[in-house]
Amino acid sequence: MTELSREILQSWQVRKTTAQKLRFIAFLQERLPGLRVEEGSLPRCRNLILGDPDSAELVFTAHYDTCARLPFPNFITPRNLLIYLLYQLLILLPFFALIPLLSLLLIRLGLDGAPAMLLSMLLSFGAMLYMFLFGPPNPHTVNDNTSGVVTLCELIGTLSEEERSRCAFVFFDHEESGLFGSAFFASKHRKSMKDRLIVNFDCVSDGDHFLFVQSGRAKKRCAGALERSFLPDAEKTVTVTGPFGAFYPSDQTNFPCGVGVAALRRSPVLGLYMSRIHTAKDTVCDERNFAFLVRGVRRLLREL
Repeated sequence: MTELSREILQSWQVRKTTAQKLRFIAFLQERLPGLRVEEGSLPRCRNLILGDPDSAELVFTAHYDTCARLPFPNFITPRNLLIYLLYQLLILLPFFALIPLLSLLLIRLGLDGAPAMLLSMLLSFGAMLYMFLFGPPNPHTVNDNTSGVVTLCELIGTLSEEERSRCAFVFFDHEESGLFGSAFFASKHRKSMKDRLIVNFDCVSDGDHFLFVQSGRAKKRCAGALERSFLPDAEKTVTVTGPFGAFYPSDQTNFPCGVGVAALRRSPVLGLYMSRIHTAKDTVCDERNFAFLVRGVRRLLREL
């Protein structure tokens, strides 16, 4: 791994508040000359861009913002939608259960039934919003998504000058709050991104099974290039699928020709899954994953 990647893993894992992001941006601009900030609003976001995405053959992306610390992991099963939905429902149940309890309390305090129910719903929703978006920063974000940031830095630091000249690299803001940074970028560069291949790295350091989820247009654009470029070996397996073969909600979904990349573990019952993220247990960093992705990107550049 490059010195920059190691420093980010060691000292820059928390990038949630505006102040934390601005410090990280200043650090990254010092280390990556030419890195520029592209600002949007609603909410205010700061995307970081190296290279020219409007003329590059490929655009590699990752979100650099990090999440709030939760008492439970964001458990994801991209190829088992039923389990994923059941888990999300399980997370929401305590907030729904809070509504009637708060209503009873408010009624006892003298509030009428309907206003009490409405206020309890607002309080429950506010508690949920605070926990997921505005809670204290997660202190450990190795997989989500320091791993994506490091992947871009590894590519920038190890690709040849000729290889880098064909690429652009974009660090998105506000993925955790609703993919706002990539939505702003896609809107601002709508014409050039129509057929541009976007490869988005999100959670790629914890797991030996790589999943590549392509949009329909990306599948036509790649025409098997991903399978020929990211080759499985004795340590890593690869699954490449189209838009209906897996569900992975990340920044690539904002682009017509997007590919999402994630590293997962495998269970005989659940299939491919991701855990630990959004908790203090997000500390797993398999350096072999970065080397695997860099090798694959180099082959992809030759393929395309």
